[in-house]
Amino acid sequence: MATPLPGFAGFATALRAAGLPAAPQRLDAFLGAVEHVELADRELLYWAGRLTLCADPDDLPRYDRAFASWFGEEPPPGPRKRTPVPRRSRMALLAEPGDDGEGESDNEPLRVSASTEEVLRHRDLGELTAAEREHLRELFATLSPVFPTRRSARRRPSRRGELDPARTLRAMVAGGGELVRLARRSRKEQPRRVVLLIDVSGSMSPYADALLRFAHVLVRRAPRAVEVFTMGTRLTRVSRQLRQRDPERAMLAAGHAVPDFAGGTRLGEGLRVFLDRWGRRGLARRAVVVVFSDGWERGDTTLLGDQLAALRRLAHLVLWTNPHAGRAGYAPVQAGIVAALPHLDGLLAGHSLDTLDRLLGRMREKRDA
Repeated sequence: MATPLPGFAGFATALRAAGLPAAPQRLDAFLGAVEHVELADRELLYWAGRLTLCADPDDLPRYDRAFASWFGEEPPPGPRKRTPVPRRSRMALLAEPGDDGEGESDNEPLRVSASTEEVLRHRDLGELTAAEREHLRELFATLSPVFPTRRSARRRPSRRGELDPARTLRAMVAGGGELVRLARRSRKEQPRRVVLLIDVSGSMSPYADALLRFAHVLVRRAPRAVEVFTMGTRLTRVSRQLRQRDPERAMLAAGHAVPDFAGGTRLGEGLRVFLDRWGRRGLARRAVVVVFSDGWERGDTTLLGDQLAALRRLAHLVLWTNPHAGRAGYAPVQAGIVAALPHLDGLLAGHSLDTLDRLLGRMREKRDA
């Protein structure tokens, strides 16, 4: 039975628009499954997609919406059509009418509706619609990260600072042995290195695109000071791909470089590889290291704890950002989080643009003694 590939390619686009990653491996499994079912039977087609395309319980409502839209009775809107979203904020003052309906009183309270941008800044990144994701990409460009700094070991001439004996003596020799002026020097402030370790496993797939776009903003602002790695079943360095100016090209290049999107999670093994290949060789020394993960570890949690302890001895600051930490009633009970907590300088929420903006402020803080 021949499979109508163009129709299913459009379904894949609808899945991504609904927030489901639809990794190439899962799409291949889906196409293989539909070859063994009757395409006219919507129930069989539904279960073929649900069992192959969904990697997490959070994926189920997104899949249901995409399936109902694409295979429903009414024709779905074209994938190229997008709901226009206002690019500028609007503040609407809505006055409640009086009881008589003949006018408005000056003493009546006004209801102020929050701007589109302000609402979107606090929305959960994993629950956005396709139109909201498009608007969010524009908001990422408005971020103005201010990086943490450190004092360089090198000193440079300065009007203020400590005495520079060598330059002072040279000036005396040039002046015939008389002390003309005291030369001074100071240490230069330079950006502190920032290392981002982003979990791209199946449970983190609703947040992976937004986190990589956040990383792209930081890399573009300080290309020499920011390093980005993805962690799933393996560790992948994507700093070079994210240095491209255009965000869409950067995301596409990073997607081609990462072979384990929406796969399993081996955080401890990924950290071990990072420390052995890059961290102990200088990349993590006196750096701010941020781990983006929900803490679902399939490997040995003891290994994860040991590697984080070694990382904290090298780094200036170690922060863990968990998208679920911003939800009401959250408790750090995941095995990976429990193993990591003793070695962290902070466990932060990372489920919205507002929390990511606040993360930038925490990155500039001094490490607790």
